Amino acid sequence: MSWKKVKLGEVLKESKIICDSPNPDRRIKVKLKVLGVEKRGLENEIEGATKQFIRKSGQFIYGKQNFHKGAFGIIPDELDGFESSADLPAFDVAETCLPEWIFYFFKQGNYYLELAKIARGVATQRIHPDQIYEIEIPLPDLEVQKYILSNLKLYENIGAGIFSELTHQLTLVKKLRQQLLQDAVQGKLVPQDPNDEPASELLKKIKAEKQKLITEGKLKKEKELPPIKPEEIPFEIPESWVWCRLGEISYIASGSTPSQDAFVSNGIPYLKMYNLKNQEIAFDYKPQFIKEEIHNGQLKRSRTQVGDLIMNIVGPPLGKLAIIPDTLPEANFNQAGVLIRPYLFKEINKWIFYYLNEMSEINSISTKGVAGQDNISITQSNNMKIPLPPLSEQHLIVQELEQLMQNCNALEESIKQSATQNERLLQQVLREALRKEENVQIVD
Repeated sequence: MSWKKVKLGEVLKESKIICDSPNPDRRIKVKLKVLGVEKRGLENEIEGATKQFIRKSGQFIYGKQNFHKGAFGIIPDELDGFESSADLPAFDVAETCLPEWIFYFFKQGNYYLELAKIARGVATQRIHPDQIYEIEIPLPDLEVQKYILSNLKLYENIGAGIFSELTHQLTLVKKLRQQLLQDAVQGKLVPQDPNDEPASELLKKIKAEKQKLITEGKLKKEKELPPIKPEEIPFEIPESWVWCRLGEISYIASGSTPSQDAFVSNGIPYLKMYNLKNQEIAFDYKPQFIKEEIHNGQLKRSRTQVGDLIMNIVGPPLGKLAIIPDTLPEANFNQAGVLIRPYLFKEINKWIFYYLNEMSEINSISTKGVAGQDNISITQSNNMKIPLPPLSEQHLIVQELEQLMQNCNALEESIKQSATQNERLLQQVLREALRKEENVQIVD
């Protein structure tokens, strides 16, 4: 088996055949992340402003600005005779080297990422052919190249099959998670106990507590929420459950953004909706703080408590939810969210959390704002329909869901790890096949 080292300049020669009759509908595009070469869509351009060159099938082509981002490939037969500018240089390949050998050389181990080291320019960095020519590659005989490439394609096909199966498994886990939520909110996840106090009695207690807060001046009396009409009810619930409005059982307040001088380096934690990640509070991500006097004065309505549920009302995406943890005893939040605080039995928020996570109600009431954003108003938040189970059944459902969701998360993480290992194994195979000799270094 004969191997040697050659510089790419020995096997590549830039093709510079000028196109005399450029056609904007016959342009080539090289996709990022090694996703191939394809026909470019029509774009508005000034005729003749950029010189075009004729490209041939089998040529190696790359993007000067994005080679290090995976913009390279082999021109396929269906794009023979198409065009590209000098920013997408194409190269004829010597008979001693297969074009795909060069393609896989740059692909293996994401080697192309290293090309960022040699990019030149200030405003726009480019990798020029003269730099590519200086890179050394291992080059065996043609028959050896063919043999190795055939095996590489086989490994890639196997890897692609595994990746496809893992992607399918992730989709199934997502569907399972959604089905579990749907079963839970419709009363199908745990059996009903006839000895439980019906939810209608629970609702009476909550309404009584709300009225008490109004009488004591702790809560402002507002217009009664409209009763839920039969045609509004989206699905059947068990007899012991009852439909109600979210505003009937919870205090709901929108957030607000103070002036810039309210922000300090150390004060009351101030949440933005990017702090809601994976349905939890992630305050460590870009933390911000406001003055205590602003928290207790201007933003008094939106002071959070441990156990409050925060929901974003501006998207996309809608459906970001999180319960304030005990590690955040005092906090405030911006106008892109609302807090939900039950009038009685704060643990009801865990039920509300899972119900809203099912997304049917959120999707049914969201509207498009002036800027095309998905929105939910404070009025819509109050008017949300919610099925209310008996309190003891809520506890059982939440307990069951927490365990099932943990199982789903663990399964999802295992699948993702398998996908990562699959990709690493494939890259290792590529490295071993194409770098038989010592590691190849880029020459600056």
